[in-house]
Amino acid sequence: MLFTMRQLEYFVTTCETGSITEAALTIPVAQSSVSAAIAQLEKALGVQLLIRHHAQGVSPTPEGRRFAERARALLQEAGDLERFASELTDELSGVLDLGCLVTLAPLITPRLARDFKERNPGVHVRLSASGQQEIFDRLREGGLSLAMTYDLDLERDIAFEPLAALPPYAVFPADHPLARADSVGLRELAKLPLVLLDLPHSREYFYALFQVAGLRPTVAQRSRNPEVIRTLVANGFGYTIVNARPVTEVALDGTPLRSVRIDGEPRAMLLGLAVLASATSTRLTEAFAQYCRDLIAAEEFPGLPAGATQSIDFSAATQR
Repeated sequence: MLFTMRQLEYFVTTCETGSITEAALTIPVAQSSVSAAIAQLEKALGVQLLIRHHAQGVSPTPEGRRFAERARALLQEAGDLERFASELTDELSGVLDLGCLVTLAPLITPRLARDFKERNPGVHVRLSASGQQEIFDRLREGGLSLAMTYDLDLERDIAFEPLAALPPYAVFPADHPLARADSVGLRELAKLPLVLLDLPHSREYFYALFQVAGLRPTVAQRSRNPEVIRTLVANGFGYTIVNARPVTEVALDGTPLRSVRIDGEPRAMLLGLAVLASATSTRLTEAFAQYCRDLIAAEEFPGLPAGATQSIDFSAATQR
């Protein structure tokens, strides 16, 4: 055979990440192993698959792009066959490609993946964190088995199973006058400087919280990095709004924060699992989904403090 499945996996991952270094971290293997596998693949095929850009990663040649499409399909078929074989035994095995919204990933997926793997040693969980649109795109491309995200701007070909409702909280520096309040109203918040998480979908959600009450927030600072937001708030630049609250309320620089419930019934974010609607559920993906359901029911979901979620009437919840 001209090539191995491992060579195909390394090549496709390199095309998806645009970097041999990033591909090695994603798989994960040594960078030299990825470079050697791709070089062997190019030699066996007699064609250049990648263009190497000095200090700027790689990009596929036209031939490499076409080959990557076929290789990706072959890897998908091989994965399906592997999952079918695992279903012939009681033990779960195979690769679970778990995506997560970038704002949720640090809180949830590392421990979630670790605990699931401890219960299922034959499973390899590959984690990734990205924005909402990239999650949808990777589900369509077969790069993700499923993803943990919010019900934000779900598209027609994406099925979503809600697991929990996360209401919004205002986050203040620990020494702010409102930090010890039981709750705070949107009208009062609208007058204060807001440090806005300036990400697509999330940004629109935060604006909508005020718009439905006929208000506009006073945006003082913006950032696309959740940890920068928390540190700005901790150092007195304003307040922010979060739905997923960390167990410990401390910014990265060690400065304390406090979360305060927002009055009324502002729209909660639905935390759940997204899959491609046309994808066939496997024994592995269903086992992971059930594991998440059980953790939510027991209020033991990683990264979220007890009582952080609101209950959902699952009989009334719809998949979109």
